[in-house]
Amino acid sequence: MGNNMLFIYNPRAGKAQIRSNLLDIIDIFVKAGYEVTAYPTQEPGDAVKAVRERRSGYDIVVCSGGDGTLDEVVTGMMQCEERLPIGYVPAGSTNDFANSLRIPRNMIKAADVVVNGSTFGCDIGAFNNDSFIYVAAFGLFTDVSYETKQDIKNVLGHTAYLLEGVKRLSSIKPYHMKIMYDDICLEDDYIFGMITNSDSIGGFKGITGKDVELNDGLFEVTLVRMPTIAKEMNNIMAALTDKKIESEFIKSFKTSKLTIESDEEAAWTLDGEYGGSHLKVVVENKKEALQIRVPN
Repeated sequence: MGNNMLFIYNPRAGKAQIRSNLLDIIDIFVKAGYEVTAYPTQEPGDAVKAVRERRSGYDIVVCSGGDGTLDEVVTGMMQCEERLPIGYVPAGSTNDFANSLRIPRNMIKAADVVVNGSTFGCDIGAFNNDSFIYVAAFGLFTDVSYETKQDIKNVLGHTAYLLEGVKRLSSIKPYHMKIMYDDICLEDDYIFGMITNSDSIGGFKGITGKDVELNDGLFEVTLVRMPTIAKEMNNIMAALTDKKIESEFIKSFKTSKLTIESDEEAAWTLDGEYGGSHLKVVVENKKEALQIRVPN
């Protein structure tokens, strides 16, 4: 391993716990032989810019924050010719991707993984001209993570997402979409869809499908059709909660690439952050595109 590290952290992520752990984390990195440059983000997009415009000579980029911070670092790295290994010290409210990689929630243990763990070649999603690391989604609840205020997340943690999501049950909006993959075309009214590379979404494990591998070049895709009566909506929610992702209204499959066209612009979220509104998206799996530090 090299000895120059760019350490990007979000000082407000989660319950701002980085503030009480920052010196110990940097101490672990320095004792492992790294010269550390620390960069606290100030606003959305900072981490993308910091990675993309970094000076030459770094050997690894480490980030600490929620999945949104990791998403920005991944996005910035995918825009670079030289793609460095990435370390992740989770500090968010949910930390779905860290859970999938078995990275400890304890920040000190996660920092130790960065310096003493192994390197894992991880699939990355290309989304039109953007990138995501573990989920691209549209429809019901998908705006919860980026519309829930950070201060509320800090106080309530994962419960904040659940409370905010309940508010949206009364305003279900379907999108008429055509979804094409592997010579198959689906066309229907959908209230929710997620394209994932994770075994945990929104803190719920097992709802993305079975046999999830983060380096197999395949996404797990889940689509939910618009129900006709309220009782059917209850059945859909029960099926997702029970991790029975195949039902009359739920379609799931694996693919490496898909194209989605909608009659009207649909708002997307990428790794919990707003990904824009689109009439057409092309999503492609970039197999093992980045190296991420994980436990041995």
